Amino acid sequence: MSLHFNLLTLFPEMFPGSLGSSLAGRALERGDWSYRCTDIREYGEGVHKSVDDTPYGGGAGMVMKADVLEKALLASKDEGARRIYLSPRGKVLNQAFVKELSAAPALTLLCGRYEGVDQRFLEAHDFEEISIGDYVLSGGEPAALILMDSCIRLLPGVMGNVDTADNESFGAGADGLLEYPHYTRPSMWVDAQGIEHSVPEILQSGNHAKIDEWRKAQSLEITRMRRPDLLQKD
Repeated sequence: MSLHFNLLTLFPEMFPGSLGSSLAGRALERGDWSYRCTDIREYGEGVHKSVDDTPYGGGAGMVMKADVLEKALLASKDEGARRIYLSPRGKVLNQAFVKELSAAPALTLLCGRYEGVDQRFLEAHDFEEISIGDYVLSGGEPAALILMDSCIRLLPGVMGNVDTADNESFGAGADGLLEYPHYTRPSMWVDAQGIEHSVPEILQSGNHAKIDEWRKAQSLEITRMRRPDLLQKD
């Protein structure tokens, strides 16, 4: 299984970014995933290759032009790809959604800039809007990298241990809860102030049934304290 990302961006040099390193980088070399950047600026108008204009109705900022974006999209040859516009007003990305997206053969990711994108382009070419959280970035490229990373790590063979993803926060094995705490050697650690910190005894007991119970209880408590909204979902 291979996943291809078709990127529409004004800054192609931002890709693959961190995804060219570590596990994702090795997966890229193996061909587990691939990407292609289409530089929207190449399809801009006039001497200055303009890609935006003032918004109808007034208001601050500039809006990316529908005709310019369409030329870039058609040049990208993304037939069959699921089309996504990274937008703070979109459906919020979560782990279940990531799993769905990672099963697609190809994703076209539109990285917006300025005040936004002409709505007519989004509607004409069936773009769905996805948000990575309730905050605003200077452009869609960082959001695209986050979406890509979340999908790539779920591809077969990328992470190695198939149980890892299921047991993380929001994973299937975690029942949609936040992840439990982790500890490693030494069993007693003394910090820079001379204070001792020990690993919980249950984790050193070798009783895996009790350890599982402890981890589930920890996940539930952490979720209750930090993300109570997750406990209210059907």
